[in-house]
Amino acid sequence: MTLRKKNEKMIILAVSLGVILNPLNTTMITVALPAIQKDFDLSSAGISWLIASYFIISAIFTPLIGKLSDIYGRKLIFLIGLGLVVVSSILAPLSPNLPVLLAIRGIQAIGTSALFPAGVGIIRNTIQHNQNRVIGTLAVFATTSAAFGPTIGGMLIQFGGWPILFYVNLPILAIGIGLTLMFIPKDKKNTGLSYKLDGFGILLFSLFITCWMIFLLGLEQRVQIGTLILAIVLTIVFYMYEKRRDEPFINVNFFRKNLNVAVIFVQYILSTVIFFAVLLSFPTFIQIVLGASSQQAGIVMLSLSIFAMILTPIATRWMERAGFRIPLLTSVLIGLVGVVLLFTVKDNSPLVWIGVVLAVTGISNGIQNIGLQNLLYRFIEPAESGIASGLLMTSRFIGNILASSIYGVAFASGMNVGNMSTMAIVLVVVAVVLVPGMLYVTVYERRKNYS
Repeated sequence: MTLRKKNEKMIILAVSLGVILNPLNTTMITVALPAIQKDFDLSSAGISWLIASYFIISAIFTPLIGKLSDIYGRKLIFLIGLGLVVVSSILAPLSPNLPVLLAIRGIQAIGTSALFPAGVGIIRNTIQHNQNRVIGTLAVFATTSAAFGPTIGGMLIQFGGWPILFYVNLPILAIGIGLTLMFIPKDKKNTGLSYKLDGFGILLFSLFITCWMIFLLGLEQRVQIGTLILAIVLTIVFYMYEKRRDEPFINVNFFRKNLNVAVIFVQYILSTVIFFAVLLSFPTFIQIVLGASSQQAGIVMLSLSIFAMILTPIATRWMERAGFRIPLLTSVLIGLVGVVLLFTVKDNSPLVWIGVVLAVTGISNGIQNIGLQNLLYRFIEPAESGIASGLLMTSRFIGNILASSIYGVAFASGMNVGNMSTMAIVLVVVAVVLVPGMLYVTVYERRKNYS
């Protein structure tokens, strides 16, 4: 192995260690939710805010920091992101109440949000061969590694309670910072680029996302008409404002000009809703309703992550041979079966059966995740790959926010079989909506291939 190739491998490893921190820290905590809820005397809505606030902050800062890294240097922003995660990982376990924990988790969310866009920029600047393949692998890695969070959390929490889940970041961070300092080249000064901060666009985005969260989480008690109207108005104002901006916070014109790409993003959001709703609810269900330990919950959740990971390379080869239509349509049908199987989950269900139900969801998500990402890059020009990858991550965060809202509403009165069925009804609707959307994008893709 030449020195150059060795350095490239170390750079990819450094970026990969940073990229996994966001998904891991959003899912490891799912196993700890019962303990955190008990320690801080929280409702399901409060727990939902603990989860959703992380995604709201990530959705805001990921595209913003991506632009800032282009100007101020990818390595610098990457190191700042790692540093913020170090600080938050040390302080979070010391939180005396929920507001403090939310604030420190917010710092962590900002830090981890910096790592994917800055990491992609580092790869583009330093890796000479198979850049798109490396970036695509990072995106898949970032998503599928989320499924291992509950398993890792379940294994660790028994040794020190929920605080240990933050400390587990520290060895990863130590290695990541060391590799970054040693192998990632210094940033070149870039005086040719300037960035005018779209402060009003960021404010509008934050407000309309938060309003939708408040509305959705309040559905269990009553329909807040005023909040709904405000959320709709803010969404429209955000769209009208951003489409006129030369340097918008979210490039809505990109969607206007690429309808098929917009549909793919919607599909990705809906797919994420199903996956994360299952990922979020089952660790608590297994512990509270079935009476299993956190370690047992983590082991059972492993079936979700393993099958999602296994199907990723299998689906890639399948799509290379058969195209996208059959694999993606198969995945949504499997996903529909998976959410229907949620109705079979009872308070006396054996853990083996829970593992089977989770495996079906994992299989579906493994195919959809890699399929939709690869399909996306078939529709866009290479010059647009940067904005597309950033918006894809934002789409994942939006899907996670919606899943958190569904969790908060479905389980507002407590974790039980009846409320699990309520969540299943919502997810069945989402799974059914996925079918025509997948037909649309794959039929268009076939016409594009044969035209």
